[in-house]
Amino acid sequence: MSTSFAPLKNDTFLRALMRQPTDYTPLWLMRQAGRYLPEYRETRKQAGSFMGLATNPDYATEVTLQPLDRYKLDAAILFSDILTVPDAMGLGLSFAEGEGPRFANPLRDEKAVRALQVPDLSSLQYVFDAVTQIRRSLDGRVPLIGFSGSPWTLACYMVEGGGSDDFRLVKSMLYDRPDLMHHILKTNATAVAGYLNAQIEAGAQAVMIFDTWGGALADGIYQTFSLAYMREVVKQLKSEHNGVKIPSIVFTKGGGLWLEEIADIGADAVGLDWTVNLSKARAKVGNKVALQGNLDPNVLFAKPEQIRSEVEKTLQAFGKPAANSGHVFNLGHGISQFTPPESVTVLVDAVHEISRSMRA
Repeated sequence: MSTSFAPLKNDTFLRALMRQPTDYTPLWLMRQAGRYLPEYRETRKQAGSFMGLATNPDYATEVTLQPLDRYKLDAAILFSDILTVPDAMGLGLSFAEGEGPRFANPLRDEKAVRALQVPDLSSLQYVFDAVTQIRRSLDGRVPLIGFSGSPWTLACYMVEGGGSDDFRLVKSMLYDRPDLMHHILKTNATAVAGYLNAQIEAGAQAVMIFDTWGGALADGIYQTFSLAYMREVVKQLKSEHNGVKIPSIVFTKGGGLWLEEIADIGADAVGLDWTVNLSKARAKVGNKVALQGNLDPNVLFAKPEQIRSEVEKTLQAFGKPAANSGHVFNLGHGISQFTPPESVTVLVDAVHEISRSMRA
């Protein structure tokens, strides 16, 4: 699909991902459109349910833009869910109030796994329509990020049937029947790459792969069952669209141990959780990839002066930007639904002010 969009007025986020000079450190927040905002809760009430919100391009556009109207963020991220892909595979996704996602048809036996196929992307047209509509509504204000769950993270939900504390079912399959697990992951990798490329064609200007549960794997197992399949996805991604570079970000929560290996899979940037030392990360891989992160989300429950102090520590840990390095400020994971909205104002202002003064 070829669509013309307004020229970009603020490309700071994209420049940082491509390790080009920026006037300040750009920031956006994982889950920036969400339950901590009263306007989001109001819109969700109108939509009737989470899926009612996510599958309606008008609502998805509205909630994607809400944090941008409130804060001077440097990127928008598509409002959607990582589980849209397995839902399109026929697993029957639903969200019970206060309970998180559930699949009616989890992958529990060989027959179910062997029947798994890459979905027809036309069943996810509502996502691509939302991407185009959001991009138009942004009118060049800031870039739009598209995203997907990683093949492994999707597999966790698909086998467990929902969230899990111990990943007993998915890990049992991984160790007992690695052949079945590889079939799921290969199918997921093909689906995720196609899904992200369709988002790029619809208007996404950068894409991110969320490997939320990669850190639950043992060393050696992570490389085989998560990292290898993220590499497969990145290899298949469009690196440019209509002559414009489309940067990619990968994020494994709990993946600090494997930082150098993650930086080698071909993505432009690596997201870090709050357990990683940003200074050491930059020394190891900062001339190969941009880094994104990594303030502890719970800092936002502190007093304003403490938030500013922690922001400064994070920026100082990355250090002064130099040629061939890039930093996008973010939290080390998604913002908590209990975060006071005014704390985010303090955060955004502090990142912009302090990072500008560090470049002066």
